Amino acid sequence: MDVARQTALSLLETVLSKRLAFDDSFARAAEPLEPQDRGFVRQLCATTLRRLGQIDDLIDGCLQKPLPPAMPAPRNILRLGVAQLLFLGTPAHAAIDTSVTLADTQPDKRVANFKGVVNAVLRRLSQEGAAKRARQDGAKLNTPKWLWDSWAKAYGGPTARRIAEMHLREPPLDLTLKPGEDAKAWAGRLGGKVLPTGSIRMSAGGRIEELPGYADGVWWVQDAAAALPVRLFGDLAGSTAVDLCAAPGGKTAQLASAGAAVTSVDRSAPRLKTLRANLRRLKLDAEVVTADGAAWKPSAPVDAVLLDAPCSATGTIRRHPDVVWLKTERDVASVRPVQEALLKNAAFMLKPGGTMVYCVCSLQPEEGPQQIAAFLKRHRDFRRQRIAPEEIGGLADLVTQEGDLRTLPLHLADEGGMDGFYAARLVRQG
Repeated sequence: MDVARQTALSLLETVLSKRLAFDDSFARAAEPLEPQDRGFVRQLCATTLRRLGQIDDLIDGCLQKPLPPAMPAPRNILRLGVAQLLFLGTPAHAAIDTSVTLADTQPDKRVANFKGVVNAVLRRLSQEGAAKRARQDGAKLNTPKWLWDSWAKAYGGPTARRIAEMHLREPPLDLTLKPGEDAKAWAGRLGGKVLPTGSIRMSAGGRIEELPGYADGVWWVQDAAAALPVRLFGDLAGSTAVDLCAAPGGKTAQLASAGAAVTSVDRSAPRLKTLRANLRRLKLDAEVVTADGAAWKPSAPVDAVLLDAPCSATGTIRRHPDVVWLKTERDVASVRPVQEALLKNAAFMLKPGGTMVYCVCSLQPEEGPQQIAAFLKRHRDFRRQRIAPEEIGGLADLVTQEGDLRTLPLHLADEGGMDGFYAARLVRQG
């Protein structure tokens, strides 16, 4: 049995049929695999999800009759085969033969009845696929209409297209250094480059644990956009801070390494285990609390609150291509009351003169600027504090007209882009 491709097939079904997040599913399914197979499975599944709209369009163009929706395995086998054939550069004979064998060896013996279809479709695409792919509109095919329309309305049609195009590119790896470390020196050791925002950017690939500085806790993995909200607090030395919805802990690490006494709050005990492990590696301290951030209260008001609120995560599609196929308009609507409740509770945690930074890794205006506009109407004791370009590496394009932070995947496109993030800095009046 081809264990790697069977694992990829099971993972694809877990994500698309059971609607479970890819990263968590991959961590469980790939644990017994050898490192080389793990890398192959991740790349194959991520590519399939990233190009799923195109792949389905190519498959459907070769079928004489539709595949049975109640039996997802034949289509998923074809999806993996097309991904190898047209997007990963796998030799045609290998992509076709392994896919046919995969169909022939499934526990559900009915799937074997489709091995002829698998063989015919992949053989045809091995000859015609490159030309067909060249005629496709990849950006639109791989973006659900509701998402495309929402981005076009918020940012304009050309920007919506550029966002969708950036989602088709494999993202690089970004690292955040502890304060006081020499970014240029570490970029040289790691083979990366220093971005204007201060993050170190590297080409994706390889085992993170084997990179210089990992074991010594010098840095942690964090997208360049995700590293910006904490920097909006300024000097945190000697302050008290609460990190709401803190797991897996990148922003807690930033707060603690900046000299704040941090309380990290999250309702997920398993995710907080990851946070604690990260803090141990980084040799940083924080009080960790398992609780609902919409109800938990600190023992005394604090100087700073970071609220990285639950959201639709549409800003992270370049890193998590499953988001495109798992999220719906209903998810955006359903998470807004949760964000509102968290904001309300966070507001009462602050001392007069204290600062709250609200952020979401979402491209949807309903979860960012609209949420903050509604909050400021309800809470007259808060005011927005404009963000200056020099606080975020001089990147004036990342500051909105209102003075908030808005990163898009197309920002720093020549260097590989960045996640979509929104952040607002709010100060409680005395």
